[in-house]
Amino acid sequence: MQQALWLLAIGTLCCRVAGPFFADQLRLTTRWQALLSEAAIVLLCALAAVSSLWDGDHFAGWARPIGVLVGMLLAMRQAAFPVVVVAAACVTAGLRCWGLA
Repeated sequence: MQQALWLLAIGTLCCRVAGPFFADQLRLTTRWQALLSEAAIVLLCALAAVSSLWDGDHFAGWARPIGVLVGMLLAMRQAAFPVVVVAAACVTAGLRCWGLA
């Protein structure tokens, strides 16, 4: 899992560094721009899902996905970022405190 995260981090860094060098040489159509934007969203959603559902090789328990769901709902309602983070953490901690790990 950590190897995949390192590869993702290195790939992201390479894309960020290469962007200014190829900005003038590479022209993408609007279709490709939209496709790449959607691919980035899909990649981030997949990373969030895997991170919230799995802890190593085991299921992380229901508290974490429920906390992520609360954070996602607050983000969709355009709550402030600190509110989203604190609410998700509080829900997760509260559920774990009540024994729903």
